[in-house]
Amino acid sequence: MFLSAILLAVSAAQQPAAVGTLQLVETAPVETTLDHADIPETLDVWLAMIEGAKTSIDLSHFYVSSTPGKRLEPILGALEAAAARAVKVRLIADLKFVKTYPESLERLEQRGVSVLRIDYSKIGGGVQHAKYMLIDGREAFLGSQNLDWRSLEHIQELGLRFDAPELVRALQRVFEHDWSLGGGGQAPVVGAASAAVTGADGARIEFVASPQGHLAGAEWDLPRIVSAIDSARQSVCVQLLTYKANAREGGYWEELESALRRAASRRVAVRLLVSDWCKRKGTIEGLQSLEVLPNVDVKLVSLPAWSGGFISFARTIHAKYMVVDGALAWLGTSNWERDYFYQSRNVGLLVEGGALPPRLQRFFEDGWASPWAFAVDPCARYEAPRVSDESGR
Repeated sequence: MFLSAILLAVSAAQQPAAVGTLQLVETAPVETTLDHADIPETLDVWLAMIEGAKTSIDLSHFYVSSTPGKRLEPILGALEAAAARAVKVRLIADLKFVKTYPESLERLEQRGVSVLRIDYSKIGGGVQHAKYMLIDGREAFLGSQNLDWRSLEHIQELGLRFDAPELVRALQRVFEHDWSLGGGGQAPVVGAASAAVTGADGARIEFVASPQGHLAGAEWDLPRIVSAIDSARQSVCVQLLTYKANAREGGYWEELESALRRAASRRVAVRLLVSDWCKRKGTIEGLQSLEVLPNVDVKLVSLPAWSGGFISFARTIHAKYMVVDGALAWLGTSNWERDYFYQSRNVGLLVEGGALPPRLQRFFEDGWASPWAFAVDPCARYEAPRVSDESGR
């Protein structure tokens, strides 16, 4: 197990050691102690992947936001340099945030990057929320990291770099599906093309996606996550930005909530670690109702403010993953709210066995024990945190 853990996170700038290798990648917010010496930083991994591209780079992100002098600038520069050396670079971004963050997309277009502003509300009813990158059709990255300067220095993020051909092809199918539909074309015809492979360390790795109506041959992630929770015998540990059992259109959304409650009723230790953004009215009440249950513990995380001043939509935890019994893991791009599974584009990996689940378990324990994590008080009245400034950017 120790040797497998070493293989899990080699040098950030190196190619994964063997086909089927998973490399865990993090962003640790500056001025915190949340970094891990054995997990490479997002900036380093993204740069290595982009600079190593020979023929194509395909990216899909919620939005793109850069600021001069910040850590996303080298990434945008690397994409521009790739386009200049005749690498075909395509980028999908959701139309919803184009008015808020137009500059970086326009800049990339001017420098040879093909940009598709996708109106996912017309496709699935939600947004293009997935965050991933494909290089030459041979390796890929997916995770919580937005193409945002804050995601590289002021937000805790977690992602996976992988190179198993079946998994890369599965993610490529999702990209081609969205590129075609978003451009007004027809979705490519895909038969049963579920991707599950055996990794270099013996792990079973499966690609999953949402929403249900646009899976491009992948397995729908929601029932697979529920099944994983239902398989738990000892523990379920979940970290997210937000968790909410109330659907936006009204009513109670029970699928994940009921699975967690079933686990607790079997005396499985259930722990949820979420951002203090969940202190909002309409969200915190659901977490308080879970906290009172036997075998369930919920903590919020409030990261310290940056010494340089307030930053909108930053200084929070944003990683999205689950570990079951220390042996089965999901890592993806979905927060646990109904829209993310039923209406919006998201992607993820399910990993059973191998080095990743126990490493994610240790990652969770570090966050759970951090000085910025505190238990939800079922009786407290919480004040919503300040998330953005007056400009909303």
